[in-house]
Amino acid sequence: MANNLNDKLPMTIRGKALLDAELKKLLLEERPSVILAIEEARAQGDISENAEYEAAKERQGMIEGRIAEIQGKLAGAEVVDTAAIKADRIVFGAFVKILDTETEEEFSYHIVGVDEADVKKGMISILSPLARALIGKKSGDTVTVQSPKGDKEFEILAYEYK
Repeated sequence: MANNLNDKLPMTIRGKALLDAELKKLLLEERPSVILAIEEARAQGDISENAEYEAAKERQGMIEGRIAEIQGKLAGAEVVDTAAIKADRIVFGAFVKILDTETEEEFSYHIVGVDEADVKKGMISILSPLARALIGKKSGDTVTVQSPKGDKEFEILAYEYK
């Protein structure tokens, strides 16, 4: 997370749109539906041993927690248009092509915000060890990343912003 109150975590426009959509769904669909479920459970009478009431209250707590979490992330986010980046080094938002110097295997990654990361889709978090190693480097540079299987060395083949 952010180191201090002035640090804003970067987020792509796509990442912000996904959080906005989830927040809208929670506020306009999930919250009203759980409130209705609580009212219906209360109408059944004694709530001290009412499982439906307890489940609805628990779900309400989870929904409210997620709403607060998303609102906090959006408030602490710096939204970045990655297509507008003009950098002579790798920074947040870069699409990076790297080569594992040991296996000669090539990988392509997009450096994105924490909530957008999905390694299977080639999107790595700005806070991941690999992204941290790549930031500030250029094509032709070599980086070493600590992994559970030991240090891995990668050569940066290319990077771009789109």
